[in-house]
Amino acid sequence: MSKVLVAYFSAGGVTADAAKKIAEVTGGALYEIRPETAYTKADLNWMDPAARSTVEMKDKSSRPKLAEGTAPVAESDVLLLGFPIWWYTAPRIVNTFLERYDLAGKRIILFATSGGSGFEGALADLKGSVSASASMEEGIVVHGRQDSAAWKKWTDTLGL
Repeated sequence: MSKVLVAYFSAGGVTADAAKKIAEVTGGALYEIRPETAYTKADLNWMDPAARSTVEMKDKSSRPKLAEGTAPVAESDVLLLGFPIWWYTAPRIVNTFLERYDLAGKRIILFATSGGSGFEGALADLKGSVSASASMEEGIVVHGRQDSAAWKKWTDTLGL
């Protein structure tokens, strides 16, 4: 049986809810990816071209700082990595997280929450932030909250 780490970034709580349920049904460890400076409501106003999230997402090299770096990645074989979809991809802080750790040889499976978008460019945008020996795959994008049974059904298909 694989040792699972469920790491997630959540700005509004939906992805956090998903990650907690996934950790529960997989028995995996749970880790929140937190920015050094928390996002405010104004920071997340995607309609404002000067909003922090908009500025970060327009700059592919942007790497928001993390609050700390103590994720137990060394103890895991599989990383279930969750985030909300921003501008058809993962928030740049997810790249920051991936670049902080040695993920060589790990299986990374993405899950995302979205108001309507799919993964679009997320996989390609994130692959450049990990070792070539790490395996990264699209998992699932959900629109709205799911119950634990739905997450169990999905994780059962992963062969963990």
